[in-house]
Amino acid sequence: MDSHELTQLLESVRRGWVAPAEAVQKIRISPFEAAGEFATVDLHRGVRCGFPEVIFGQGKGPGQIEGILRVMLKHGQGGLVTRVEPSAGEQLASVFPEGEHNALGRTFRIRGLHDPGPKLGKVAIVTAGTSDLPVAEEARVTAEAWNCEVALVADVGVAGLHRLLYRLPALEGADAVVVVAGMEGALPSVVGGLVDCPVVAVPTSIGYGASFGGIAALLGMLNSCASNVVVVNIDAGFNGGHVAGLIARRAGQARQSARGDAPSSGGPHGTGTHRNAPDAPSAAGR
Repeated sequence: MDSHELTQLLESVRRGWVAPAEAVQKIRISPFEAAGEFATVDLHRGVRCGFPEVIFGQGKGPGQIEGILRVMLKHGQGGLVTRVEPSAGEQLASVFPEGEHNALGRTFRIRGLHDPGPKLGKVAIVTAGTSDLPVAEEARVTAEAWNCEVALVADVGVAGLHRLLYRLPALEGADAVVVVAGMEGALPSVVGGLVDCPVVAVPTSIGYGASFGGIAALLGMLNSCASNVVVVNIDAGFNGGHVAGLIARRAGQARQSARGDAPSSGGPHGTGTHRNAPDAPSAAGR
């Protein structure tokens, strides 16, 4: 049950169409559901956090991922899978033709049933190099699933800083910026000194020996002198996109309220009309 379904149920109780005891029973049994003997799907994540579970695909077989997705789809939640192996992505695409397989970002997404309303908030994603794109794509898919407008600016690292300065207009108006970089991890500090919003730094494992699999970039970002920079784990594109999406969504909701627009959840469980629209994360296995 998501917030949309819960609202409908409570309205049915108010109108006398559903007995209170029946509603209590529906709420009591709906927080989770088993997917075979390998997963217990948290169906109340959407009520608590605004978004359903995200499936962490690494270490799971295609059949297990399919089973979890079928439980989520049965409840109208759609689903997002991260760290999808190529063979698993191909199998999921054949089983769920409506799904979107991003081979570069290693994600698989099925949009949910509920209209999330207009885009809320803007996220910009910046990469230091082309090699950082797989992590950036995971962040992009996640932020888009949060119903955010997303702009991607690729390959503008500090070795050629003029490239970043040329692309600065793409960062204007962003509510949060995700900066993905390996090597020495200097780019988030540079971006942090050029924008007036939070910068979520994502270190990657890209680099030669002394980069220590991303530890050098992680430590450099943690020691950033730009006060608007926060850091997530190495190669954690999902976390970067998730945090930036939450920030942007709240900012978008605030602007919507200030304009006096009709309220919208801004997430995958809007209370408006139904159509085939985005659904999104928080994790079977996270």
